[in-house]
Amino acid sequence: MAVIYKTTMTPSKLELLAAWLPRQPWYIGTASEPHLTKAGGFRLDDPQGEVGIEFMVVTDNSGERPRSYHVPLSYRGAPLDGADRALIGTSEHGVLGRRWVYDGTHDPVLVAQLLDLLQGRAEPQAQSETDTPAPSVTSYFTGVGFSTVIASTAVEDRQHGTAIAVETKEEAGPPSQPAGAVTIDVTRVLRSDPQAAHSPATRGARGHVVADWRAKNGDESRGLFVVLRDTVR
Repeated sequence: MAVIYKTTMTPSKLELLAAWLPRQPWYIGTASEPHLTKAGGFRLDDPQGEVGIEFMVVTDNSGERPRSYHVPLSYRGAPLDGADRALIGTSEHGVLGRRWVYDGTHDPVLVAQLLDLLQGRAEPQAQSETDTPAPSVTSYFTGVGFSTVIASTAVEDRQHGTAIAVETKEEAGPPSQPAGAVTIDVTRVLRSDPQAAHSPATRGARGHVVADWRAKNGDESRGLFVVLRDTVR
């Protein structure tokens, strides 16, 4: 169970993201520096209790109209080997000390827990409260389940999102889980769609995650965060 501390981070998450977002290919640039506000999200627990896992929504208010971005984040107490290009920055946590903050699409612990969420084996947690489920986050999965023991990942940032090609290893039981080869499409620029679970983007998919976020005026939005597909070989 992840413990949510009521403390500070210096620099803050929003400050780190304001510097990082404009360098991403899916960011819709404006004439001004990003002006970010926190707009929602949820968390997952690392079973080992070592890595913080957050699926954060931030809204950029610097353009003619606000745009909301989905940024999976992982928080570590030491650098993640081989993930220098995924490092968003470091921050001093008021309780835990220095934390290395990563684009979580490159973190195998986050990816494994996301696969568990998609298959109904992990419960989404509230973003800012300890041991509190987030019932508005819903997942769907079809077909035969598979292992979430990561063998390899390959991450590709694209104009409209991020694709994570994942290979998993067979997991001994009971019950045993076969290896899998899937691609996780992570939505980056969120679009409100009350019918997101039945949108063309989910057609033929193995699974998906739908969640809420809120506008600056407090209005609730709901849309696709993640789509899971079999990897085409």
